[in-house]
Amino acid sequence: MCRRGLAPLLAVGVTAALAPGLATSTASAAQTGTVQAAAPASATASALDPYVRQKPKWQRCEADKPAEYQCATIKVPLDYRAPGGKRIDMAISRIKTTTPDKRHGVLLANPGGPGEPGLVMPLQMRDKLPESARRSYDLIGFDPRGVGRSTPVTCGLTTEEENWLRPYKEATFDKDVAWARDVARKCREKSGATLKHITTRNTARDMDLLRAVLGEKKLSYFGYSYGTYLGAVYTQLFPSRADRVVVDSAVDPARAWRKMIQWWAEGAEPAFDRWTEWAAARSGKYGLGDTTKKVDRTFWDLVRRADEKPIEMDGEKYTGDDVRSTMRRAVFSVREGTDLVVELKKAAAGRPASAKRLPDPAGTPRPATGSAEVPNDNMTASFWAVVCNDNSAAWSRDPESYRRDAIEDKGRYPLYGDFASSIKPCAFWDRSVERATVVNNKVGSLVVQNEWDSQTPLPSGQALHADLKGSRMLTVLGGEGHIVYPSGNACTDGTVADYLTTGKLPTKDVTCEATGDSNGGAQEDRRRDVRPGAPLPQRSPDRF
Repeated sequence: MCRRGLAPLLAVGVTAALAPGLATSTASAAQTGTVQAAAPASATASALDPYVRQKPKWQRCEADKPAEYQCATIKVPLDYRAPGGKRIDMAISRIKTTTPDKRHGVLLANPGGPGEPGLVMPLQMRDKLPESARRSYDLIGFDPRGVGRSTPVTCGLTTEEENWLRPYKEATFDKDVAWARDVARKCREKSGATLKHITTRNTARDMDLLRAVLGEKKLSYFGYSYGTYLGAVYTQLFPSRADRVVVDSAVDPARAWRKMIQWWAEGAEPAFDRWTEWAAARSGKYGLGDTTKKVDRTFWDLVRRADEKPIEMDGEKYTGDDVRSTMRRAVFSVREGTDLVVELKKAAAGRPASAKRLPDPAGTPRPATGSAEVPNDNMTASFWAVVCNDNSAAWSRDPESYRRDAIEDKGRYPLYGDFASSIKPCAFWDRSVERATVVNNKVGSLVVQNEWDSQTPLPSGQALHADLKGSRMLTVLGGEGHIVYPSGNACTDGTVADYLTTGKLPTKDVTCEATGDSNGGAQEDRRRDVRPGAPLPQRSPDRF
């Protein structure tokens, strides 16, 4: 077997006679240049037929949700190299179109992550898509393998162990190394042999198996944040199966995953500089300084003060590290960054202040969300599984290299460099079963990106656009924050909706101008951690 990675085991032609079965056709796929390795003999159509022949037992997802929102569970191979071996669950959901005569196919969506459950996505997409697009699709959601109700993994982590974005300090670095080593060990012990198969490539294979189970020849897809990478991997493994593909707030495949996390620090610096300009131009209203240098000094004076004595708001104490971490997220929006510094300044002066409408620092432990079905630490455990398993080669095995990087990057990116570059559990993870996916295909797709996104910065979206050579890119100039669609911006939302409805990409890349309403709406959405009306899981500043 070629060492570049497993074959896309399901990347095989569906013929009229076999639909929705999986025929073995790796030779024809290889002629297109998309197959990275020959399929092993075990990955035959006969071995996969039991999975394809499954008939989901659809039922109402929850009593308090609409009756048309249905859920089911199917089985997928834990290891696609040995499909006759252990099986795991894949929890799926759907809302069928009410106009089957106008139906184009299925639209599968992913909310991001890694580690975010996606069963609720049909409700989300139904609320956000225009009627013309809703009529065209059965809306499909799923919890990716290892997540939520899809055979959830766990590491048995405490709330404090889940707090992973830790600033570099010489005095605590050895403890942070021990923490990272313990997390990797606990994940290995708790999730065993399942853990190494929780990867983006395997989730993409699950998506294609789901496509076959649903009896579809092709799959349309809408992916947010991490979901852009998942969508890109799907197009790479199954180019002939991808139909209409929208990827919003994109991951650069070449940077998955350590360099993408480090990009949070790189992206924060220009966003911070933009904020100082904005606040200085409004010094009469906010009083933070009438030049960028004065605004900058106001912020860093607050950091130094909080280092000496934490600043207290609403019973919460903000250290200097907390201020830096919170500001990294706050400068997604110039107004949100200003709100944060104004409130901190008032609190530091002993005046009434409130943090109720301000973002939490990235890495802040969240309330337990586990259940009898889903362990409390599932989102964190599945996050590490994907981030470490997708490309172990991206993670140094030398703890001292993380110390050096954290020190250097705190100097280069003072707001967040040490948080992003310091030691992570992947330093002690097992080696990846497969090499990272190289994305390089001509599948038609639409890449959607805000100009001012510190989570997946504009160059990240541009990089994915370059890798997806059949794509068009929609850039929102002046657009703030992470996640674009829907924004209330007619140019942006209309371009996305037209593509999903007609299947026709713009003839060239599109540039839209952000509006005050769309950026203001994005700010409010982040404060609630969901888009308006969207029943999405909490969107965290320490996820993609």
